[in-house]
Amino acid sequence: MEIKIKSCEVKELGFLAWLRQEAQQKKMVMVVVFIALLLDNMLLSVVVPILPIYLYTIDQLAMEAAENNINLSVGSSILWSVDNSSVDLNFTFTPPSLAPSTDSSIRSQNSSDPSCSTADPLLDQENIKVGVLLASKATVQLITNPFIGLLTNRIGYHLPMLAGFCIIFLATILFALSSSYILLLLARSIQGVGGSCLCVAGMGMLASEFTDIKERGSALGKAFSGIALGLVVGATLGSVMYQSAGKSAPFLLLAGMAVLGGASHFLIFKPSRLLSKSTEGTPLLTLMKDPYILIAAGAICLVNQTLATIEATLPIWIMKTMCASNWQLGVVFLPDSLSYLVASNILGVLAHRIGRWLCACFGMLLLGITTIYFGLAQNIYHVMALNAAVGFSSGMVESMLMVEMSSLVDLRHVPVYGSVYAIADAAICIGFSFGPSVGGPIAASLGFPWLMTIIGLINIAYAPLCLFLFSPSRREERCVR
Repeated sequence: MEIKIKSCEVKELGFLAWLRQEAQQKKMVMVVVFIALLLDNMLLSVVVPILPIYLYTIDQLAMEAAENNINLSVGSSILWSVDNSSVDLNFTFTPPSLAPSTDSSIRSQNSSDPSCSTADPLLDQENIKVGVLLASKATVQLITNPFIGLLTNRIGYHLPMLAGFCIIFLATILFALSSSYILLLLARSIQGVGGSCLCVAGMGMLASEFTDIKERGSALGKAFSGIALGLVVGATLGSVMYQSAGKSAPFLLLAGMAVLGGASHFLIFKPSRLLSKSTEGTPLLTLMKDPYILIAAGAICLVNQTLATIEATLPIWIMKTMCASNWQLGVVFLPDSLSYLVASNILGVLAHRIGRWLCACFGMLLLGITTIYFGLAQNIYHVMALNAAVGFSSGMVESMLMVEMSSLVDLRHVPVYGSVYAIADAAICIGFSFGPSVGGPIAASLGFPWLMTIIGLINIAYAPLCLFLFSPSRREERCVR
């Protein structure tokens, strides 16, 4: 018996030793970064279909409780019932179909009217609350990014990556247990710290391991598959599991993924034993003054602002105008993520032939035109087709410019990538922070179609600036490593 146990241990150690070999190092870096991006984006998108109906339900229950003189507290059984998708609220009054397991609560009083024009006006107020909550992650991540970028330059990428997995685990558990808006806001903010660690350290790991520009483009394209799959699985998983198993179920599943990803990274790379070489990179402020880096970061910011605004405001709009059910709020984003996956993988390989600057310019033009057409959509199928175009164009822009950021550092600065990817991730965070927080109030006041028109025109106006990335000049005072 002891011999069998020892033989199993030897095989296990042999497998880990094989994974740690230099020949497998690049592949394992790609796998770990893929898991990190997948997890962060699943948690990013899983709340998109959940928040509108969940917050709407809580607010409706609060209104009903106030009308019936019932003391509604965070710890009361009524909120526990909402979290567990229970129809029986254990009170003397019966709110009209407010449980998240049903979707009739958000339908028009005249359900035969496909426009749902008489939908509850409380949905308009949810735009602001949903926008602030979605933006909180990006705001915290924006504040954290410069510190993570400097930290990776000093101690390497692996310890921040491991810390990111641990923080994301904490955020998912808090999401699962939260039953109030404040706790959800706190969980979303904690996710911002973990997301900063995973994204900055992950992108830096890939850029440092894949020094050849063609290999780097292919590696980043495959890593971005984690973003696309996270968005695909997250929104769909959130809507389906919320309706069938309650709010906590998808977050507990993501907590398990965080444990798996962190354990894999720890066993393969042994972060606690890694001592990084002291390599002084280009100062963050110097990189922020580089006009080419600013152009690329600005395009990344606008693309993600568009995505974030659509995620925050589209579910409520289709709830009001198309009588969308709970599961449709997540499935409607499925074409977006699939087309993002296709664009990031195909164009990541062909970028050196087409030109990254041209792909980025065309992608922003396509994104702007598609966004304007959202206001003209008549049904769920129109929205899904437009989301497919949005996903392809945003994947085109982001995958091209993420590679361009590292290429600009190689060409014009010291090839240490923590700070430049902190800038890139900060651009994403600004977009995800500014988009929902400003888009929500605009959608509530001017309407969703006007909001989409404004964002589309901004993308079209910015697209020509990508042409300046055609042939960036080499910086003469570039330092030598």
